[in-house]
Amino acid sequence: MKELLYLKDTQLKHLIEKLFISYRESFTDARKTLDKYSIGIAHHKVLHLISMYKGITISELLKKLKVTKQSLNRVLKDLIKLETIFFEKDQQDTRVKHIFLNEKGEKIFDEIFSSQKKRIYNALLNSSSDQVLNFDNVLNRIINE
Repeated sequence: MKELLYLKDTQLKHLIEKLFISYRESFTDARKTLDKYSIGIAHHKVLHLISMYKGITISELLKKLKVTKQSLNRVLKDLIKLETIFFEKDQQDTRVKHIFLNEKGEKIFDEIFSSQKKRIYNALLNSSSDQVLNFDNVLNRIINE
């Protein structure tokens, strides 16, 4: 591990390149499904988060995505038009809306997830437990830095 203390810029550039490529490849797997429904990566991110955090509020979604209200609104309008999501008002504060995937939204998300899962699953399956845990720890540190 000591060699990590002496990472050169070239090594970091190669790591960043691998992050770009792994991102591209994992989202390319989903492209066929996204194209089928005429939606893009932004829609995919929103579907993913709504699937992960059932009943997420618009405010929470904005914080997780780090996008403007206008950008999120455009994506939500598309997903409403596609009939994939629905809203429920909060019982304590009716100004707050919770977002859920409906049956069609779940189906689309499952199609996307299935295509991505193969690549990620195979990569994890062909790695040791230590490699998986270390990779997860490094990703968490990248996210939190």
